[in-house]
Amino acid sequence: MNSGDRRRFTRIPVEHRARLAGPGGEHEVRLLDISMRGVLVELPASAPLNPAAPYLLQITLSPDCQIQMELTLIHRRDNNAGFHCHHIDLDSAAHLRRLVELHLGDSRLLERELGELMAG
Repeated sequence: MNSGDRRRFTRIPVEHRARLAGPGGEHEVRLLDISMRGVLVELPASAPLNPAAPYLLQITLSPDCQIQMELTLIHRRDNNAGFHCHHIDLDSAAHLRRLVELHLGDSRLLERELGELMAG
């Protein structure tokens, strides 16, 4: 994520397990933070990553509530990797929106971020 994204999109700290699938296989990862624009995860040390490859992240919040994001690797530092979200389906976007809204506690901040997302 570039520095502009960090300023415009609130990063929600989250401690949650997720599944990351890509050309190197599927790995269980620990979600560290999430925003309307991307995620930061902790990977297993052996997980290979390819900056040019697409990735799919699946976060299961409950049996009937999942967030799926199509991602591209932005950076990796040791076992932490930041990904940019370039596609999210409508149901996942609604779940993510609700998660961000609950965390921000202010719907005006969420609307501002959604406006930035649509403009950028």
